[in-house]
Amino acid sequence: MTFRVFILLIAGSIGLAIALTDYLHRNNPSIAFLIFLITGLFSFVVLLNLFERFVYQRIRNVYKLIHNLKLGKDLKDALGEHIADDPIADAEKEVRDWAKQKASEINKLKEQAQFRKEFLSNISHEFKTPLFATQGYIETLQDGLIDDDPDIAKNFLEKAARNLDRLSFLIQDLDEISKLETGIISLTIEKFDIVSLIKECMEDLEGKAAINDIHIRYKGKINHPIFVRGDRKRVQQVLINLIHNSIKYGKKGGNTSISIFPLFEQVLIEVTDNGLGIEEKNLPRVFERFYRADKSRSREIAGSGLGLAIVKHIVEAHEQNVHVRSTEGIGTTFGFTLDQAKNA
Repeated sequence: MTFRVFILLIAGSIGLAIALTDYLHRNNPSIAFLIFLITGLFSFVVLLNLFERFVYQRIRNVYKLIHNLKLGKDLKDALGEHIADDPIADAEKEVRDWAKQKASEINKLKEQAQFRKEFLSNISHEFKTPLFATQGYIETLQDGLIDDDPDIAKNFLEKAARNLDRLSFLIQDLDEISKLETGIISLTIEKFDIVSLIKECMEDLEGKAAINDIHIRYKGKINHPIFVRGDRKRVQQVLINLIHNSIKYGKKGGNTSISIFPLFEQVLIEVTDNGLGIEEKNLPRVFERFYRADKSRSREIAGSGLGLAIVKHIVEAHEQNVHVRSTEGIGTTFGFTLDQAKNA
């Protein structure tokens, strides 16, 4: 029902009521009909003018304000355009859309607030652990242990140094991920042999793998180059983090394998271990900062808890994809893609 039809019905009702009153008084249908026409027309004109001036125009202005502000216009210009012939219906739709948008924004803000809460709690825990441990060792040494038993004192100093190293690594990783998130670190894209880089990373981590009784192998021809395009230093950081992660969480006597799968215009690099695996419910969150899939076990393993988050940011900075799949009791595979380069 349009605005003017609505006003016409009200005016007609007024005219009819007056005409019926006159008919009951005079019993003259001709005069009653004439009164109906005159009073109905007069009521229509008066009501239309009143509604146009005090209601309809204001609703039009409200609608134009909502619509133009949503388009990002300045407040001064928001009322300067004609928008629609039926602003009441359009304003209702705009308000509903606006309400849905605000509800979505509120949900996102709640999620971000929860994320900040968890992040602050996690970072507080990560900082307190090495700080309190170092403080305890130093206070014990200050109490005279350094003179009473030099061997134990030396052991305490070594433990304090390891905790300070852990704190230093944590600060470095926080600085790194902050720069990645804000785009301060720019990528130097070049053509390089990904097989050669994998070999370097394997050699760098051979000692750590041997300590954990884990064998690292490349499932391909080590002398057969595969060229990709990317930031070699950052891709090396990704590989080191993923291989190191597989060593930390792999099982004793287990294996870590690196594979390359050529795709149409990309290559897929996967790092697979045969460790304990990750629960399916935890897989969507493994790339979050400080998230630990197995918190009780993670406390026993050194690390900043930011490695996988850094991996995700570096890969996405290359406009590529990173993923994880895992089965409890079987193992975990992390994979990422890079643009393929021609050999020539």
